[in-house]
Amino acid sequence: MKIKKALKDTLPKQKRLKVIPVGFVCICVLPALFMVSVFILYPTSQALLMSFYDTSNLALGFGNFVGIDNYVRMFTGDINFRTALYNTMRLMAVVPITTVFLALLFAFALTQSKLKEKGIYRVIFFFPSILSLVVIAAVWSALLGPTSRDPVNRVLGFFGIDAILWLGDVRFALWAIAIVMIWQAVGYYMVLLLSSVDSINKEIFEAAEIDGAGGASKLFRITMPLIKDQIGICYVLSIAGTMGISFTLTWVMTDSGPGTATLVLLGYIFRSGFQAAAFGYAMAVVVFSIALALTLSVLSRKLSYQSNL
Repeated sequence: MKIKKALKDTLPKQKRLKVIPVGFVCICVLPALFMVSVFILYPTSQALLMSFYDTSNLALGFGNFVGIDNYVRMFTGDINFRTALYNTMRLMAVVPITTVFLALLFAFALTQSKLKEKGIYRVIFFFPSILSLVVIAAVWSALLGPTSRDPVNRVLGFFGIDAILWLGDVRFALWAIAIVMIWQAVGYYMVLLLSSVDSINKEIFEAAEIDGAGGASKLFRITMPLIKDQIGICYVLSIAGTMGISFTLTWVMTDSGPGTATLVLLGYIFRSGFQAAAFGYAMAVVVFSIALALTLSVLSRKLSYQSNL
């Protein structure tokens, strides 16, 4: 009887909990919805609309309607666009996967090791991600100087390797930028993965050690399968971050050179819009870049989801 009475007393409370305060929820959502509409949805819609016009002067309006001519020109008659797309895809093929793997490796090492200085290492690894990209570009430009007296080439000189023109050689410039991008972002994703790795039941690792599993086995056979979702999220974020960060670093460190060796999509958008005053064409490239980033993000999440099945 007491149990039945207790259940009856709790029913009204449960019903009250199911009532959703719609008005309060709407009030809470409105500021975020306003910001998204003003700073994301409206500019995106304007960019899409402008991509169908031959806009050369924003003060005079959109200009002449040209339909899909900007998109046709982008894929058929513009070699610089194809170069920028090729460079961007190469970065997106290497930087995200390398960054996330190193972040996972560092997160695993910090959680599994018995170092007393764990907190210090976390700060050291995370510090580059809070620095200004312009400062990072300036510092690494000095480190990657072309002469044998510059820091990186001086280190290579100890191993008998001749000085390399890191930022002035078409063979190395883009990959030098990739190294800087990985160095800048790896600490950020390490922090994102630390809590996930740390939340894995310690008894699982202890049982694996009893069975003779080493560090590599615990990383690849235990840690990675258990936090696949978090790794997938970091990978998607890294794809989006690669497109944005690549522009700042290439613009400051190499000015998209030598030639067009480090020209990326966002850098080409800047050149087309603000230097060549072809705003309509630049917006077509913007729309394509957004579609590319969304497509790659969706595909990454789909593949990550299917691997969990």
